[in-house]
Amino acid sequence: MPAREWWAALWPRPEETLRALGVEPRMTVLDLCCGDGYFTAPLATLVQGKVIALDLDCEMLEQAKAEVARQDATVRQWLCADAMALSEHVAEPVDYVLMANTFHGVPDQTGLARAVHCVLRPQGLFAIVNWYPSKREDTPVLGAPRGPRAEVRMSPQSVAAVVEPGRFRVARIVELPPYHYGAVFEALR
Repeated sequence: MPAREWWAALWPRPEETLRALGVEPRMTVLDLCCGDGYFTAPLATLVQGKVIALDLDCEMLEQAKAEVARQDATVRQWLCADAMALSEHVAEPVDYVLMANTFHGVPDQTGLARAVHCVLRPQGLFAIVNWYPSKREDTPVLGAPRGPRAEVRMSPQSVAAVVEPGRFRVARIVELPPYHYGAVFEALR
């Protein structure tokens, strides 16, 4: 997991990034693969605690909990679980699922999209924040090459090609400069 200071260099105002992705205060949101909580705490503040945070790595989840507590925010539910088993852990449908900077590493991306679909309300949204495909050398953060290897980075079209078979349609692509985009999908019924 990268250092927090370089996430802050990319997104100094994470709540603005979340709003640009279409997160609204009335929503219940699942922060999928929440990592160290960089987006979890501002998300919890934005939606007044109506957040479920899930990560496969229980140590990362503990870091996220500490960050949420440090920002005096509240998360409804913490889950240390496999994202592919969402329906076993998320009891009530959510309005929005956010997955930032991890989709490129998912072995069964369409399978994950199907798992996400199962926990979304009708017309719910699934947002995937990803690095644009380019070489690491072309995406420096704080003076050093950053991001995943070039061969695993995905274009918005590549993400759509694996997510749409999970019963989604692209709602919009959001530019998240300098190196990212957010692919926001709407669940189909």
